[in-house]
Amino acid sequence: MVKHTITQGQIVEEVYLNQSNLDITFTQQEGSTLRLFVVDIQGGQYANHIVVEQAATDCTTEIYHLAYLTDNDKATTHTNVRHLVGGGTSNQLIKFILGGKAKGEFLGELYIAPDAQKTEAHQTNRNLLLSSTAEVRTRPQLEIYADDVKATHGASTGQMDESALFYMQQRCLDENTARRLLLGAFMKDVIEPISDQNKREELLETIDRIIQ
Repeated sequence: MVKHTITQGQIVEEVYLNQSNLDITFTQQEGSTLRLFVVDIQGGQYANHIVVEQAATDCTTEIYHLAYLTDNDKATTHTNVRHLVGGGTSNQLIKFILGGKAKGEFLGELYIAPDAQKTEAHQTNRNLLLSSTAEVRTRPQLEIYADDVKATHGASTGQMDESALFYMQQRCLDENTARRLLLGAFMKDVIEPISDQNKREELLETIDRIIQ
């Protein structure tokens, strides 16, 4: 396990590309911001474990994760966001794209301590299945012990939008190009929030190559 401490008022943006089997813990001090991007688009079999502890007031946590799995790939992503003190915010956007016989699993733990009043926490998991044999499992686990909080979670799983494909083909796009555009759009809202322009463009170019 790798541990990081984000000091008072510090803003940290971390981007992990194809670094499978992450096991990392971040502890945030007062007024700090963590923006974490985890992108796995090379496939394989792995598990990621990400823990974030807000140990002081006025912390901001953002977690973005994208996994693109095909063939017999299998991946699990486990996040554990812990609001130990009130006044903080957290947002998670977790996405899986699965084709072939791939299997994906998301376990999202969200803990709000009894004294963590005025906390706002949101968790979203969206999954796209490209084949009838792909499987995904999502398990949100919310433990909320404070009264004055805003906390939400949501999960959705679906297939490629056939009506959108049809519409795009009516606009003179072939089916393969239309599918690539829809797939890229699903991926890119995880990537575009990256503030480092060079890293963002590098990832977008890598995604374009992957979905050719």
